[in-house]
Amino acid sequence: ICFTPSLALAQNHSHSASDRRGNANELVRVVREATERFKDVSVAESEDYHLMFGCVTGDYSGAMGLHYVNLDVVFDGGELDPTRPEIVLYEPTPSGRLRITGADFLVIAEDWDKKYPKGPPPQLMGQLFHRFEAPNRFGLPAFYTLHVWAWKRNPTGAFTNWHQNVSCDAFSGETP
Repeated sequence: ICFTPSLALAQNHSHSASDRRGNANELVRVVREATERFKDVSVAESEDYHLMFGCVTGDYSGAMGLHYVNLDVVFDGGELDPTRPEIVLYEPTPSGRLRITGADFLVIAEDWDKKYPKGPPPQLMGQLFHRFEAPNRFGLPAFYTLHVWAWKRNPTGAFTNWHQNVSCDAFSGETP
């Protein structure tokens, strides 16, 4: 499945709040189903997801946690598929185990902008991506990202970058 931008989705304001909530709930459901097997981080690793960036924390806005990145999916030319995230997100626990919290969809801005030079930013099921400019803390070229907190409810929203209730305090710098 490949999703491309839709000006109708991006600009149609006639949908009710319950319709938007329904799309949001549907995206969270799809991501949960697609990442269920990754509750065991060794399954993610066997599918070429590997820890990058350490444990990502913010200043006052919480954390993103551990990013297990599949570089083949990141550098696939800007394809987006809600069943195949570029990144699986985990939170370290005091016991040393990792708990899945969600997924992060990422597309390199140059790839997207070449395909859709006059289009809106990428989106999945009506959720617009955020843009990170370069240089950035991840050492990546400019990119678009959409976090989906499918496994840990985020009080500031299912699609915000930071999660107030995710912590890196238990991260020792090593993976289990």
